[in-house]
Amino acid sequence: MRPFRPNRLRGVGRVSCISVVAAVAVPWSGVFSGWRREELRTNLWLVPTVEVLVAVLLFWGTVSLDRAVYNGRLSAPSWIISGTADAARQILTSIAASVITVVGIVFSITIVTLTLASTQFGPRMLRNFIRDRGTQLTLGTFVATFVYCVVALVSIGPGDHGDFVPHISITTTFGLVLINLAVLIYFIHHIATQIQLPQVIAGIANDLARAVEVQSADAAPAKGDAPGDRASVRELVATIETQGSVIRTPKSGYLQFIRHKTLVRIAARAEAVIRLPYRPGHFLVEGRELAAVWPPEAADEVARYLERAQITGPHRTLTQDVAFGIDQLVEIAIRALSPATNDTFTALTCVDWLGDSLCKIARVWAPTQVHRDSAGAIRLISDQVSFERLIQRAFEKIRQAGHGMPAVMIRQLDALTTIMEQTTDPARARSIMEQAEMIQRANLESVPEVSDRGDVERRYAALAACYRRLPTSG
Repeated sequence: MRPFRPNRLRGVGRVSCISVVAAVAVPWSGVFSGWRREELRTNLWLVPTVEVLVAVLLFWGTVSLDRAVYNGRLSAPSWIISGTADAARQILTSIAASVITVVGIVFSITIVTLTLASTQFGPRMLRNFIRDRGTQLTLGTFVATFVYCVVALVSIGPGDHGDFVPHISITTTFGLVLINLAVLIYFIHHIATQIQLPQVIAGIANDLARAVEVQSADAAPAKGDAPGDRASVRELVATIETQGSVIRTPKSGYLQFIRHKTLVRIAARAEAVIRLPYRPGHFLVEGRELAAVWPPEAADEVARYLERAQITGPHRTLTQDVAFGIDQLVEIAIRALSPATNDTFTALTCVDWLGDSLCKIARVWAPTQVHRDSAGAIRLISDQVSFERLIQRAFEKIRQAGHGMPAVMIRQLDALTTIMEQTTDPARARSIMEQAEMIQRANLESVPEVSDRGDVERRYAALAACYRRLPTSG
């Protein structure tokens, strides 16, 4: 690794705005594309809008065929529905009225589902239901059919050869009605399945696993592990903290996304180093520190484009915030363990999926905190959540809520044992043992039954034995 060279920062005042703009105007790809897709997916209007446009295009095609048949350029097949203009209007009016009624029912079911999700699973689960593709497709199918019926109804009218009746379009409407019936049956089954707690928990865990895979694939290979490199980074951080210029947060909100590569380009163009004290998932307060830049002369240039490289919003997202997925599972578990709910089995299910998620994280999680430009110079130092912190978030609150519950303690120790088997790093293994030791202390303090305490102690002993067998434990 080539250490950071301060003399490369000279001449920062001569950096042109054009060069910095060029650094910002890089195609957005990778994790950012995933963030953009996620934002679009959580909009109920997008899929229905696309389906309505498809319905309009479909009508344009069918009515063109109807015009060709009407003018004698084509002959309609014998199975095409025929009838008078009045009969066609009556059929289309009846279908449109029925479809819009079903649309209201589907919207009502969706609202009831969202209300149930907010009450039973927590308000942060609402986005998981809003982003459900099945619900969006169902709404879009019915709305698109209604629009198709309306435009077909409007097209009926007098013509040069008598009343123009779009027989092919009307026949297509009957086909759409059959599709709507199938979609309605699917929607009822889908909603009945979707609101089941095991399904919700598994869905969150799967989303978390995908987020971990994307972030791990997007992360650059870690550098700076040599002792000299780490010392150089610490020295640079100390320099930024004491001599750097602070950029303030322009507006409050949760930090949702950071374009690390763009920040590296901005810093390289300005011959500067940027340090970010926050990571996605943190709440930013307007006027507080957003970033620190060194040398101070580069702060104005960096601040001008820094906001474009970071995205804030009113809520957290999973795209770069793996801890958010863990927090969602923990929230469901805590609600299940509350005296008002007292649903231990749901909490155990959450612990199982937390263990599975952390096993995957233990195998691939290696976040990059130090980012370099193409020449190897340090340009960005970011804050990243560590594996040890993820372990704490996954087990601490559930341990506290499950105080005195042997079943919860046993399941947590089983999950920790499974995670330990996937770990070779001594620091990570030690953080797992720390959680196990706290569970064991809670067991000795809060479980009065000797037999129950013994069950927990045996699980703890099995985990401790697994820890001692690791080559890194010595």
